Amino acid sequence: MNIDAAVFRFAGVVVIVSALLGMFLDKNFLWLTIFAGANMFQASFTKFCPAAMIFKKLGCKNGAHFQ
Repeated sequence: MNIDAAVFRFAGVVVIVSALLGMFLDKNFLWLTIFAGANMFQASFTKFCPAAMIFKKLGCKNGAHFQ
C-alpha cells in the first residue's frame, strides 16, 4: 500500500467515526471531523500531512502526492 492510499483510508475512518460519535455521543466530536477536513484541505496545497510522515516511517511506499 502506498502513502496516498493509507492517508485517504485513515482520513475516511476518522471522518466517519467522528461523525458517528458526534451524532450519538457528544456534538463536540464534530470538531474532530472539522479538523480532519481542514487538514486534508491544507495538505492538498502544501503536501504536508503528519499522518503521511507516520505512514512513511511505518514502511509505506511513496505515493503520487505524498513522498
